[in-house]
Amino acid sequence: MNQVALLLFSLCFLPLSLTIAAPFPPPNNVSTTACPMDLNYVLKIPWNTSLCEKFRPSNGSDNESPKTSCCQALLSLLGIAFAQRLKETSLFQLPSLPVSTSCLQDFQSKLTSLSLPTNLVSSCFTPLQFVISPNICAEIESTQDWVAKVGLDTPLNSVCRQDLSDTTSCDGCALAGFQVQRELIAIDGNTSHAKPCWYFTILYAAGIVNEFGPESVGAVTCIFALTLDSQVDSGSDRRYGLVFGLTGAGVAVLVMTCLLGLYFWFDRRWRKKKVEGSNLGYGDDLEDLGSNQRVRPNTGSIWFKIQDLEKATDHFSQKNFIGRGGFGMVYKGVLPDGTVVAVKKIVESDLHGYAEFCNEVEIISNLKHRNLVPLRGCCMIDGDEDYDERGNQRYLVYDYMPNGNLDDHLFPSADGRMGNKSLTWPQRKNIILDVAKGLAYLHHGVKPAIYHRDIKATNILLDMDMRARVADFGLVKQSREGQSHLTTRVAGTHGYLAPEYALYGQLTEKSDVYSFGMVVLEVMCGRKALDLSSGSPRAFLVTDWAWSLVKDGKVEEALDASLLNDSDSVNSNPKSIMERFVLVGILCAHVMVALRPTILDALKMLEGDIEVPPIPDRPMPLAHPSFYGDRNNFSISPAQSGPQLHRGDMLR
Repeated sequence: MNQVALLLFSLCFLPLSLTIAAPFPPPNNVSTTACPMDLNYVLKIPWNTSLCEKFRPSNGSDNESPKTSCCQALLSLLGIAFAQRLKETSLFQLPSLPVSTSCLQDFQSKLTSLSLPTNLVSSCFTPLQFVISPNICAEIESTQDWVAKVGLDTPLNSVCRQDLSDTTSCDGCALAGFQVQRELIAIDGNTSHAKPCWYFTILYAAGIVNEFGPESVGAVTCIFALTLDSQVDSGSDRRYGLVFGLTGAGVAVLVMTCLLGLYFWFDRRWRKKKVEGSNLGYGDDLEDLGSNQRVRPNTGSIWFKIQDLEKATDHFSQKNFIGRGGFGMVYKGVLPDGTVVAVKKIVESDLHGYAEFCNEVEIISNLKHRNLVPLRGCCMIDGDEDYDERGNQRYLVYDYMPNGNLDDHLFPSADGRMGNKSLTWPQRKNIILDVAKGLAYLHHGVKPAIYHRDIKATNILLDMDMRARVADFGLVKQSREGQSHLTTRVAGTHGYLAPEYALYGQLTEKSDVYSFGMVVLEVMCGRKALDLSSGSPRAFLVTDWAWSLVKDGKVEEALDASLLNDSDSVNSNPKSIMERFVLVGILCAHVMVALRPTILDALKMLEGDIEVPPIPDRPMPLAHPSFYGDRNNFSISPAQSGPQLHRGDMLR
């Protein structure tokens, strides 16, 4: 089973925080309302009941208590019934509190039949959390609401339809789920509803999309992330297995002897033909017979075998999962020589063909710069190779960056994985300069120029010395000399996308400069490029907020408070240098292309080699109202808002 998807689904599935709920009413007060869901499957599915056998309600002191694991398993188990009910009634949750209470009591009775503790359900859930409400996720209550919000053609409908019991299908469904969840959160406008939106996404995938139904093995193990008990065979089955095993062993010895003879005969013929082929000039498939790696011509990078990558990552296990990158999942791995690498398993890509993928690898492997993440090698499996029926798969192998990505340090997660220590001013300064140098190399150090298209904090990795390296070249585009690139497929991340690229598909080096400017402002201001959870009913853009402070002569207020509180940083580097970095970020992220500097000029401004020009007025974004408020709800007065932005002005 795909361990990565199991981890992601199990961690994200809870719609509400787990709390010890008040006990259900005693039996003599049980509501007469019948539960509309059939929960008999709880006794039939061989789920791992050991998670709940030693259940003890936690006292809140340990977040990793057995209670949490048990409650996650129970919620996944209960989700199967909700998905089946969604399929039958088109409703995501239950109609009333009495109905929810009745269903939870029925659920507990099934668990009691399995000799599990009688307080499981009351300790994990409250009946109210399963009652239908418009205030859970994007005002969705039924499948009709779902279709009205996200439409019928979602990534779930194309990726989660088939059997999900194999690794590749489950990975694809997981990524599709995250994509739909992000869309729902954007529609809802409240990031605190992320878990309920994920809950709805899972129910829709299992109940509506998947053709095999919520109780199928693929849905249970992948979508609901339930671990099935592998020891379901009876004693008699094991005895029969032993008899058949001993009988088959003798036959196997004879068969293997014959197969080995055939193998050595075929191997000699294959080697002979290969040598003859290479003498005739066909060298594309030359392979080092004493090595597990092969080098293909024209790329300069190592082509790994899939077996080597599986061994390095322990079969892409959840313990080696690093995170999600552009178009795929990233795992930590260790090669036989002890080298630590990051293996990116590409799930979705523009590069479907062998030639396209080889061309992409050739481009990446030829990029050599201190501030780029180097590519070590790659792997490709074609559908016609019939390797475990995997289909087409692509893998890229990079050097491992031990300090993670910039986003983890700027906006640490609640688990404290990167610690709570803020980046110092010298570290922030070096990171910004490193990214600028890496982009300058892509734009001006290679011919033709390369546009990254997805510069953002999560694509900036930090090495052992906390120096920045630009990563994720799965979206690169080579330009034609002196021309912009027009594309019908816009790739990138909202908040970092240049307006002319997002709206009109015009891609130039200035598109990367815009994204770079947003990263600079994130680093200097300590605020996300795009925040949908702020007090304003509209999205918060850090560039608008910082520009309004600069126009009011309050550029110091835009700086991250941790920079101003660090006396050593202020004394060794005057505030004027920090403010200069903020001004360069605003200039790079200007809405009009012509007013942005090139990355080379931006680098010179950052290093103080040339002066930062006066910050020009920013045309009002399309349908931009005036905002009024304090630091968090900033204001833009009519005098500051500049001229109205007309269609096409941003392209000039």
